Amino acid sequence: MLTMRAIDENGKWLPKSRKVYDLDENGERIRLPSGNWKSHKENTVDWNEQYHAEEWRHGWELVQNKYLELAGSPERVDMRSYERQGLDKIPTVHMGAAVCALERKGIETNIGNLNRDIKAANHMMNAIRSTIRNLRNWIADIVEATKEAFAEVEAQAKSTSPDLVILLRDYLNLRKAERSDWSRYGQQKGTTDDLKAVSKAMIYLKEHELFTLEDLDTALQGMSEKAKGIHADMKKASARMKVITSIQNAVADCQTYKAVHDKYLKIGWKARQAAFAESHKDELDSFNKAFRYLKKQGVDLNVNLDSLQAEYDKLKATHTELAGQLAAAKEELQPMKDIRYWVSKVLTPEQSEIEKKPEPKHSVTEKMKFLQEQSNHQPEQKTPQQKKQNMEL
Repeated sequence: MLTMRAIDENGKWLPKSRKVYDLDENGERIRLPSGNWKSHKENTVDWNEQYHAEEWRHGWELVQNKYLELAGSPERVDMRSYERQGLDKIPTVHMGAAVCALERKGIETNIGNLNRDIKAANHMMNAIRSTIRNLRNWIADIVEATKEAFAEVEAQAKSTSPDLVILLRDYLNLRKAERSDWSRYGQQKGTTDDLKAVSKAMIYLKEHELFTLEDLDTALQGMSEKAKGIHADMKKASARMKVITSIQNAVADCQTYKAVHDKYLKIGWKARQAAFAESHKDELDSFNKAFRYLKKQGVDLNVNLDSLQAEYDKLKATHTELAGQLAAAKEELQPMKDIRYWVSKVLTPEQSEIEKKPEPKHSVTEKMKFLQEQSNHQPEQKTPQQKKQNMEL
């Protein structure tokens, strides 16, 4: 909180505004029909201007980041909005003291639910962006490396991208060779699991007509644009839901404090009115703030709340549907991530060893079968009592 008033050297508050008389073209005061002189108010300081708020917020940002760095924390504070930062993220809705109190008690609110949906959507979109970016960078590296490798052998291969189906078959052969020292059961199980996974991937490639790495890159680009479109629609719906919620809250505040405001307007004496305003400052400020917001949105206290609620419910349903589409887009990237890993093992085995997934451990059932087979091949051990009986016979 910052003061809007100046202070003199004696610690006395100075006025934050002064009365200035309007002048005509001759430099004379202008008298109104009421007999008073026409005037307007001017601020004595410019501390309430927007650019000062920017400067002070930036200063506070520097202080916070300084101590975050000293504490060794990677987080940083940025005073700018997502839009000014160039980030394609949906901003959350401000939660006031009343909403926060309800949420702490475990009571769900419209604003709280909306913020949770927004955070989930932003998280999914970040995951989709990261996956697509990594896959496209990998494809570009693989295609470039393949062209360079085949340039010395075949001139035609300069413009040819590796066939994905052939690469997946090579992966199956590679995996079969890696399991040469496994048990027979382990080899059969590993081969079956690989065949199921690769067959599913081949069906996916055939359905989407993806035959080369360049086709895969084009599909990723299209998926990225699709995800961006879904995210933009969610952002638009969230913005309108935020406005509707704010209108509902503003109407509720106006209705709550309307009686106090009406009583204030009915007081005829300025001194009594000023005293009433001082004793009911919070109520009047809340009413005026809410009333100004309604006026800014082009509505008043007679706005149809039922219609707004119906619009909110429709937008929420749309937002939920779009969130499902975004989640489906994220799931659709999983086959491409698997294909990337398999193709990397074939084309860049030294790199895939670094990113190699841990080999599946043999199950307890497999170990029990192995021990049972070992025990069947061992000669039966006779007890001393059995040996004595045999000697007597």
